[in-house]
Amino acid sequence: MDLAWGDERTKQFVTNVGLITSNGPYGNNIMACEWTHHVSYEPGLIVVCIRPTDATHDNIAKTKEFGISLCASDQNLISSISGGNSGKSVDKIKALKELGFKFFKGKKTNVLLVEGAAVNAECKLVKEITLGDHTTFVGEVVEAYSVKGKEPLVYHGQRYWKLGPNIPKPPQNELDRISRVIERYKK
Repeated sequence: MDLAWGDERTKQFVTNVGLITSNGPYGNNIMACEWTHHVSYEPGLIVVCIRPTDATHDNIAKTKEFGISLCASDQNLISSISGGNSGKSVDKIKALKELGFKFFKGKKTNVLLVEGAAVNAECKLVKEITLGDHTTFVGEVVEAYSVKGKEPLVYHGQRYWKLGPNIPKPPQNELDRISRVIERYKK
């Protein structure tokens, strides 16, 4: 069964917005990537899922490195521009700079990172896996930066959101009750 982009069922997922930067056959490039996930603490690993037809795919496959800038909640415009155009036909970095967006050069990779992002990470490619219609690139973080007080942009239902009020965990008396029930059913 396929789950197409825009299908009501796929709109129920909540993700962050990763801006994936690379520098390879298509030059310095940036794309918006909904599927950007931190998957390991030791070592720090982040995966990005990218269509094989994207310029970023070719850049990462060739150079074995990439940058990840998790959009801050005030960066929906850069996400829309980065995701709405192809790096094969548009120099998005130059266009974004002309529009006032700023980048900085990575310390340990040859990629640009987005100034003001909630988190920036420089990654070296450790594994490439074809899964369905995307390639999953697994990157080991070699350098990371964050901006204190910046919250990530949230993507849900093909729209951008800010994080809302915190929903507290259950009160201690409820957690204690749950623990007692779990204890009775341990194997």
